[in-house]
This record gives sequence, C-alpha cells and structure tokens, in this order.
Amino acid sequence: MPSRQKTGMFTSAFLTCACSFVMICVVLATQHWMSSRIRFSGTESNVTVSLTYGLFSGTCEQLFEAGLQVTEENFQVAEHLSSTTAKSTNIAIIVILVLSLLSSLLSSGFTCTNAVSNPYQTFLGPIGVYTWNALCGILTLIAMILFPVNIEVNSLSVELARVCSSSLQTHSSSAHTYGYSYWIMLLIIFLNIGSIIIIYFYDHARYSKKKEQERPIENAPKDVILF
Repeated sequence: MPSRQKTGMFTSAFLTCACSFVMICVVLATQHWMSSRIRFSGTESNVTVSLTYGLFSGTCEQLFEAGLQVTEENFQVAEHLSSTTAKSTNIAIIVILVLSLLSSLLSSGFTCTNAVSNPYQTFLGPIGVYTWNALCGILTLIAMILFPVNIEVNSLSVELARVCSSSLQTHSSSAHTYGYSYWIMLLIIFLNIGSIIIIYFYDHARYSKKKEQERPIENAPKDVILF
C-alpha cells in the first residue's frame, strides 16, 4: 500500500488532471471561441455581419446601415468553409484537442493508480505522469496558436461572414474578440503544470528520503560508529 504522503500528493494531482479533462470537454463542446464583427461595403449599402462560433458551429446575423437587422441564423463551420487551408487548420485543431483529451485521460488514470497502489513498472509512476501531462499541455498550446493563425492568416471569420451575408460585397474592416471557450485552454495548460509540480515535489521528497536511508552511518553518533 502507498504511504499517506504518496496517496495525498497523487490524489491532488488526480484532481487537477480530472479538471483538465473536463475543461477540454468544455472547450470542444462550447461554441464561444470567437466573436467577430465583419464590415462589408458596397455601392448601395454597407453591411455588418456579427459572428459567434466555435470549431463545429456558430450563429450569425446581418445589420444593414439603415438599421434593418436580419434574423439570426445557425451554421456549420465545416460546411461553410470553401478554403482548403482554413478547413484543414480547423480539422487539425479538433484532432489536436482530441489527442490532448486522451493524454489528460491517461494522466488521470496514472495518477489514480499511483494514489491507491505502488506500480512495479517505472513508466506507470511519476515518469508517466510527467509525460502525459506535458503532452497534454503542449498539444493544448499548439491549438491555442493555430486558432489565431486561422483567424488572421486564413481569414476564417471573413470567409464565414461572406456565406452568411446576403450579398457579395467588399470586405472593409474586422473586429475580433476571443471567447471563454478559447481562454479555457490557458487554464488547461496551468492545470497540467500544476500536476507536474505536485508530482515533482513528491518525487523530490522521496529521492531525498532514499538518499538519507542509503547513508545512515554518516548521520550516526561517533560512539555508535566505534561500537
């Protein structure tokens, strides 16, 4: 059976890993990654398209210069993307987050196993926890980088707005606001770092204790050594 210290430390790490798993599910399930206002100018009138969307779906509405507001519409991101680059990047982000989800699940399993038992395999111990947490954090960071690239470089919001707009006009300006679904990924990275720090403190304490046990004679009194 594991010691109380090990059980407590790995239980704490398990909770952070479980929270990370739940947060990744929230990121994939919610559609508040981006809110954009795309302005189009034409010969007859100007149109502003308001978008709120995520990786899978979103909503849009048109606001004409005269004050007429078109009814809000729902759309599927994949179906409305004609650009191969934008679509491929969006799919890549989804795949990366799914891999991050699996890494978080494995990390949760490893920490739970160590909280209730002493695995014989080295990889099932702290090394495995370090590996899966680091992989989860790195994959999440990559997703955080790719999404703004898709917005700024591949003009994802503009392309989606053109599909929602009733008329083809010239794009004049854009304003983007990242939603909570996007910023939750930052919390996921911090949770993974927290898990690594917790296990590092446990591993460091165990190593120090092991070193003390290997050299008991150095700390023994002189009369005991002479005896």
